[in-house]
Parts: sequence; C-alpha cells; structure tokens
Amino acid sequence: MSEHASPLAAIGGVDAGGQNVHVAALAAGLATRGHEVTVHTRRDAPDLPDRVRTADGYDVAHVTAGPATTLPKDDLLQHMAAFADVLHAEWSVTRPDVVHAHFWMSGLASVQAAAGLGVPVLQTFHALGSVKRRHQGDADTSPEQRIQLERGLCGDVDHVVATCTDEVFELRRLGLSSDRVSIVPCGVDTAEFTPRGPVAARSGRPRLLVLGRLVERKGQEDAVRALVAVPDAELVVVGGPPADQVDHDPEVQRLRGIAEELGVADRLVFAGAVARADVPGWIRSADVVLAVPWYEPFGITPLEAMACGRPVVATAVGGLVDSVADGVTGDLVPPRDPAALGAALASLLADDERRAAYGAAGVRRARTRYRWSRVVADTDAVYRQVLAARAPVLLEESR
Repeated sequence: MSEHASPLAAIGGVDAGGQNVHVAALAAGLATRGHEVTVHTRRDAPDLPDRVRTADGYDVAHVTAGPATTLPKDDLLQHMAAFADVLHAEWSVTRPDVVHAHFWMSGLASVQAAAGLGVPVLQTFHALGSVKRRHQGDADTSPEQRIQLERGLCGDVDHVVATCTDEVFELRRLGLSSDRVSIVPCGVDTAEFTPRGPVAARSGRPRLLVLGRLVERKGQEDAVRALVAVPDAELVVVGGPPADQVDHDPEVQRLRGIAEELGVADRLVFAGAVARADVPGWIRSADVVLAVPWYEPFGITPLEAMACGRPVVATAVGGLVDSVADGVTGDLVPPRDPAALGAALASLLADDERRAAYGAAGVRRARTRYRWSRVVADTDAVYRQVLAARAPVLLEESR
C-alpha cells in the first residue's frame, strides 16, 4: 500500500522521492524471492489502467479514490475511506497474506480494509507528523489530526517496520512497545550505483552536488550559503522541475536571489529533474555529495553517493546518523548551520586523501549494509515473524 507514492512515478516531483524508490525496489526484490506482490496506489490520472504488470515482476493497481488527478498528499486523507472500501471488497474475495502500508494514510486505509479479514498489517511511516511539526511549525501543511492518527496506528497495526534508530525513539513516544517494531533501513541498488560508469559533464571546478526535491526543508539554501566558504567550488542542484522549466520555479528564483546577495550566483547551477538512469552519472561527477536537510526520516541520497564511491557531508539528523559513518564515509554537521557546513566542505575539498578514503569506505558500507537484497531479505523475515506470531491466534479463533 502506497497511497500517494507510486513506484511508476517520475522521481523528483513535489511528492515523488525516496518513498517511491523504496516501494519500487522492495516490491521488485520480493517478487524476485518468489512472492506475489501488488502495490496499491491512488489513481491520479483518468487514463491509467486498472492494473500494470511491471518488468520487475510485480503488479501496480490503480485504485479510484477521489478525483483522478494529481493532488497534494496532504489533501488525500478525505479519500482514504473510499480507498479502503475498494480494497476491502477486493480482499474479501482474494485475501492477501500480508499487507505492508507505506506512509500513515496508507496505514489508515490498510487497517480499515483489512478489518475482519484476519490479514496482518505492517506499517512503515517514512515520516512522522510529530517530527515534521517540530521542525516546520506553522509551515507544516499536514492534516491537524495526523499525529493523533499516527498514535492510533501504533496500536492498530500488527508491527511497525522503522527505517532508523531515531524513528524508534519517536515511535516509543507515540506509545509503540519495543517488541512491535523492527528496524529495516532503506536500500540502494549496488549494481546501478557503482564507482565506475558514465560521468556527467564537468565544468573544471570542484563540484558539490545536492540531489533531491526542491523543498525548503531539504536544506538547499544552507548549501548555497556554504558556498561562500569554498570560493573555487560550484554547487550543482539536481531535482525539481524539468530543465526547461527551472527558470520559472519559485524556489529556484528564491535560491538564486540569495546567491546573488552572497556573490556566488556564478557558481550555482540548477540541472533540473533528470532521468533516474542518469542519477549515478551525476553523483560520479561530484567531488562531494551533500545531504543537508533540516530533518530526514531516512535519506537515500547518502547511500547512492556512498555506493558510487563519493564522500558525503550530511546533517546529523534522522536516518543520516545511521547511514553516514562520521569520519569514515563522510562528515556530519549540525542542521541549518551554513558556517559549519562551509567549514566541513572547505576542509574536505582540501584533502584529496581523505576524500578517497571516505569514498572507498562508503562503497564497502553500502554493499555490506544497504544493498537491496539484504533489505528485502530482512523485510521478508519480519513478514514471516509476524505471520508466525499470528498463527496460534488464528488457530484458536478457528476452534
């Protein structure tokens, strides 16, 4: 279940990012292990087929719930009851063995759809409303009741699959007991993201790369401000609208205005959205990859950078604290601190040997801990654990 993040979506849009990648890779990996997998996502265009068989061996089912048009994910709560009704009718005829909900609204729909059917529901939040509210305050556009609904989900689902240690602490504050949560991180395709391969064209300057959606909390402004401390480097921002629409994007215009004020505008490059297949080449073109959000449930970019053998400078938040080994595969800095970020970048760019060591260590870490085959196997093991725990209950109910 992935109500707003379709595995078929183009990555880099307002609501299309790491969750889409995670759901697609997990579904493909489970299918490879012999499971029959269907990803249910909301129909956001009228011409979408009801069901699509992907080349990776899993199906994507487009569920009609609300208008068949693109809607901001924060507007989807009102359509989750309709989503659940469709699935309850379907599952009453063809009962799945396990439902894995991705994002809190998927969880609400899954619990309602599975009611009375004896189907275990697992939940991966990907982001928690309590964390978002803490960091965004009044700028948080989530439904007002989100935190309370997430608290309820912690009691309603069979098990929570968290993506990092920090998330477990947050979940405990919501009342989730430690025996009903497992940590399985996000993963990276270590066959696609490798140190060797095509490299995007370079300008000749040292290159800093930021990759991801153009939303304020991702910290691109801090990266722009940090350019002052690295006068020879350029900052390439990959993500946002297509390249031919970049100049009209409000966030691009805002960041360019800041760069003009700081005198670094000639070293700021917006590449726009790029094809998923081109992402490794952009990463390989960088001397340092930045992942500097204010907060981050997990963050796939550092994994992709490490798998490509590139050093990472990241903010010490959320899942980045788990994935980036400070002083081994990269450097961690405080969030929303351009001065600290600039100092870390200047030091790292001046040390070729340390960058090479970080890159080599990153490849080893990505391949050992975060390759998708391991993530999928660990997720599969959690499914089997939940099913095994439910078996005695189901047997007793059948007597």
